[in-house]
Amino acid sequence: MSGPQSRPPRVRDWQAIGTALGLGFSLVFSLVLCIGGGVLLDRWLGTTPYLTLVGLVLGLATAGYSLYQLAVIGGQRRGRR
Repeated sequence: MSGPQSRPPRVRDWQAIGTALGLGFSLVFSLVLCIGGGVLLDRWLGTTPYLTLVGLVLGLATAGYSLYQLAVIGGQRRGRR
């Protein structure tokens, strides 16, 4: 059984796992923070759906920007090799 599943993980594998985890955490954190802030502001100000929707849009924009940054950095690293 010397297939690809029995080989030990390499440094590149760990880097890919770290990048994926970092991206996942940044996407979830930005969405939860922005939407949660919108919900809390809606409850405090009594403007129920509006600030939650603004938080949703801001969260999606922030998540999209994180993906864009990852693509730009990944493209620069690939170009150097």
